[in-house]
Parts: sequence; C-alpha cells; structure tokens
Amino acid sequence: MNTAVSFQGYARQDGRKGIRNVLVVAYLVECAHHVSRKIVTLANDMDVHLIGFPGCYPNQYAYEMMRAVSTHPNVGGALLISLGCESMNRDKLLKEIRASGRPAELLVIQEAGGTKATIEAGLAAVARIKVEADKTPRVPMALSELIVGTICGGSDGTSGISANPAVGRCFDALVEANATCIFEETGELIGCETIMADRAITPELGEQIEACVAKAEHYYRVMGFGSFAPGNADGGLTTMEEKSMGAYSKSGSSPISGLIKPGDIPPTGGLYLLDVVPDGEPRFGFPNISDNAEIIELIACGSHVILFTTGRGSVVGSAISPVIKVCANPETYRRLSEDMDVNAGRILEGEATLDEVGAEILQNVIDVASGKRSVSEELGHQEFILTYKSFEPIGPSCLPVRQIA
Repeated sequence: MNTAVSFQGYARQDGRKGIRNVLVVAYLVECAHHVSRKIVTLANDMDVHLIGFPGCYPNQYAYEMMRAVSTHPNVGGALLISLGCESMNRDKLLKEIRASGRPAELLVIQEAGGTKATIEAGLAAVARIKVEADKTPRVPMALSELIVGTICGGSDGTSGISANPAVGRCFDALVEANATCIFEETGELIGCETIMADRAITPELGEQIEACVAKAEHYYRVMGFGSFAPGNADGGLTTMEEKSMGAYSKSGSSPISGLIKPGDIPPTGGLYLLDVVPDGEPRFGFPNISDNAEIIELIACGSHVILFTTGRGSVVGSAISPVIKVCANPETYRRLSEDMDVNAGRILEGEATLDEVGAEILQNVIDVASGKRSVSEELGHQEFILTYKSFEPIGPSCLPVRQIA
C-alpha cells in the first residue's frame, strides 16, 4: 500500500493530531444531563457533542475517562456542566482540559440560576469556545499517526467469515504502515488466549494476555452470564468459542505489541489488545453494558476512528470519533444499507474477496480521516455511555519495547 498517504489534521498543543475539531458539552452527573442535552440540541451543530458521566459517587476510572475523552485529539474545546454537589472533581477536570491547550468553561447549575439560565449561559459559552477552537491550526497528518479501534456488535454467523476478517486485513495494512490498531473485549476472546499469546512480541506479554483473558472468564462466571446475547444465537452463532474466534479475526495477523487498559495511549504504532474487564473481584456489574461503552473506552485510548462490524445490524455511532460500519450479512445490508458504510456481505455472495473488502475498509478510514463524514456521523449518531469500573495500572511487561526488524 502507499504509506505516503496523508491528510490535514488538527494540531494539538500536546503534540497529538486530530481528524475532527468537535466541541464537547459534558455533564458531570445525571442531574445535569437534561440541561446539557438542551444546550447541544439548541446549538444545532454537528460538531457539538454531548458526553457525560451519570454517577454521583466518586470513581477514579470515571474521572480518568472524562479527562481522556475531553482532551482527545478530535476534541477542540469543552463546556462542563455541573449540578454543584456531585463528587466529580469539576475544578481539577477544568484545569486539566485547559492545561492541554483547549478552551474550556464550567457552569454550575446551582450557582447559575437553574435550568433556563444555565441553558442560556451554556449557549453563549459554546459560541465563545467554538470561536477559539476554530483557530486550531491545520497540519499534514500521516497514516502512521492514526489510531484505529475496532469492535463487533450485533454479531451473527456471518460476522466471523466476512466483516471481521476483512477488518483484520485492514488492520494488517495499517500496522504495516506503522499506524496504531486496537482490538478489544477480552470477555469475547475466551479460548483465544493461547493463540494471542503466541503472537505477542515477548513471552512476558504473552503471559499477561493469558492472565487478562482468565480474569475475564472468572468475571463472567461470577456474574453468571457470558458475552453471548440471544440475538447472537438467533443469528446462527452456536457457542462462545465460535463467537470468540469470529471476534478474534478482527485483529488480523500482525504481532501484538502491547496490552492496554481504558485510557492508556499506545506509545508506538502496532497492534494492541484492550482489556476492558475491571480488575479485582466483580463488583460493578457486567464489564460493558452495551457496545457504546466499549467504543468510548477505545476512544479514551486515542482512537481517531472506530471500525464497527455487525451481522444482525446496529445503527449506533459515537460522540468524538467517527464510526465506520462494516456489515457482514448481505441480507442485513439490504435492509439497513442506509446505516452502513461497507457491505462485507459481498464476500459471501462471491462478489468480492476478503482482500478487496479489506482494502475498501482501509480506503474508508483514509476518506473519513480526510474529512468525509461516515454514515453514522451524517445521521447524527453521537451515542455516549460511561459507568463505574476499577483498574490497576499496567506493568512494564504489558508494553514491551517493540522489536523493529
């Protein structure tokens, strides 16, 4: 492939580059959700996105996630909306966003005068922040500077033989170009731990990969329910092992360079596994209550773009980073074509090869990075969800120095 591909990015003061320049309106507790949503709705701008954390109780994971997404390379500015008595450290969050070089403001509903007054003040703040964010310089951005995440949702029996391996082909090409690729959901990779360990660039990393999948298996066993939905079975998947192998195929065949946790930024190009299952004994419920919870964790790790594969069909997108939909099932594509970017079902009907669809997905990544709106962006999808979790810091064996031949 042509590794000299480049496009115009947004230069951030921390040295990273973004492919979008969105402004986030962030509620810091559910009590501020309605006011924040009204501000975003009335702003009526595709580049003003709603994000937030609903919980009132303190949680370090939630804070770190809000910091990570509010300072993501695709974010140009932020407006924080607080009720006034929640546990989220609003002043620290505001300070960290401003320290990243982004314009940011804070409104406290209890001090601003209530719903109507805060909405009015919020709209004025959005206008001010947007003027500053629009001054962000544009600079050339290489393919090697992209971080691309992938997730599967609404999987069926076709996912693992068309869309997922096609994304794997795209990942292989991106890694070859020294871009960064992230695949996730250790709870959906149970049974694949030995295969992944064999691909790790060091034996120590392989041991960490096996341990994190064992943690996921324990977590789901205690919860009494694995990552296998009724729709998966209705769509032709018969076992967890079958689903795991299909999910695994999204990773392609490149060496695995590291194991990260939500909010960790991969230090170099390469392929990374994201461990999304909380550390310690199960105490926060299911590891991810929906696909969008995983998408947000991929974004918190710096993903500029998300590749979302689906067999049964999914219409979600995301705030902050564009979602590219790759449909595995040709029948699903015919029903939901207006929500899809790529029809990988053509592989099953003999109209295209895995390599050809992989190349098409890669071209979609380049086009979206160059400014083209993905289908979910055009439709206005900006889903965001964040819950309670707890993680321990990763050790040095999770991010070994890559051996460059």
